[in-house]
Amino acid sequence: MLEQEISRRRLLLGAGCLMGTSLLSFPAMASRSTSGRELSFFNLNTGERVQASYWENGHYLRDGLAELNHIFRDYRRNEVFNIDKKLFDQLFLLQHKLGRQGEIQLISGYRSPQTNNQKRRKSRGVAKHSYHTLGQAVDVRIPGVQLAHLRKAALNLKVGGVGYYPSDNFVHLDTGPVRSW
Repeated sequence: MLEQEISRRRLLLGAGCLMGTSLLSFPAMASRSTSGRELSFFNLNTGERVQASYWENGHYLRDGLAELNHIFRDYRRNEVFNIDKKLFDQLFLLQHKLGRQGEIQLISGYRSPQTNNQKRRKSRGVAKHSYHTLGQAVDVRIPGVQLAHLRKAALNLKVGGVGYYPSDNFVHLDTGPVRSW
């Protein structure tokens, strides 16, 4: 019994290391398709728009990331947070997979722990330890793309979490473990 548990732990550890290694190579994988990466967002809560180049010639661009971090901020508290770069790569790949280069509608990006707790008091669907509070999650939709099609394309990337909220008209993406709900 003890040997089975040790073998199971080794298997899980090995799988975790393999997944971690694949995530580390994720930006390089995305870079093969183009020498630069640009994203456009419309924040539905603030009415702000941004179009920013955030990666070029193998390097993340500080100014572009700053623009994206700003539009992803917790607008309720006006708190800017450094968003996980892999989340931007995930969104870039998702657009590439969909054949869309247009504006992404941003519903929720970073949420401070205080904002997350307020949302939890109002809705049971808000996670106590949300990836939004770590700058690793976003809720989005893309005009002209059916929500079910957006979800399917996100699932096919096999990176991070994908949540489907058709009644609220958005898809949740995060850079956590691969899972869906």
